[in-house]
Amino acid sequence: MKIILVTFLAITFAACSTAPTNETQKNIISEQEVIAAQQAWCKSLLDISATYDKYGKQAASDLASKVIDDAYFYQNGPVLFKPTLTINPQTFRTTKEAALSYFVGGDPNFPNDKGFALSGWQKCEVDNAAINITGDSASTLGKVHFTNKNNEVTTVDKSWKFVKDNAGKLRIVVHHSSLEYKGK
Repeated sequence: MKIILVTFLAITFAACSTAPTNETQKNIISEQEVIAAQQAWCKSLLDISATYDKYGKQAASDLASKVIDDAYFYQNGPVLFKPTLTINPQTFRTTKEAALSYFVGGDPNFPNDKGFALSGWQKCEVDNAAINITGDSASTLGKVHFTNKNNEVTTVDKSWKFVKDNAGKLRIVVHHSSLEYKGK
């Protein structure tokens, strides 16, 4: 009886094991993928800024639209995006159109947007305080340092959450950014 019970428990435990299947292994995120996605985001911001300087607003807007489609997961529903320089009542950008306006401006529905990506950024560096990976999602917390063409640095506190899409590409589903608190 003891042997049968032990065998039954062993089989039951094995069946209930949380060992990843091929499908879940495909969705597991690595730290290297997260860092690469952050660096790609920075590169894209610099590319939009350079495109604006060289080819003008329409070319920068076209590129920004492609970047948003590639980096963010608006195709799956709202993205929880709180950009740095927004004011109420348009603080949050849960749609692609709202995000595009933040990055390049010009949308009459968001009259205060000047185009964050059009600020002449020359350098973008991510400084992670921590990366938390839980299987098929990854969250980051840290600072991003932006350097403009006058060599002035703007530092923001930034949190991102990434998930993998069906093709196995990391996509941003949460993006929160705010200026550092300077105190009194």
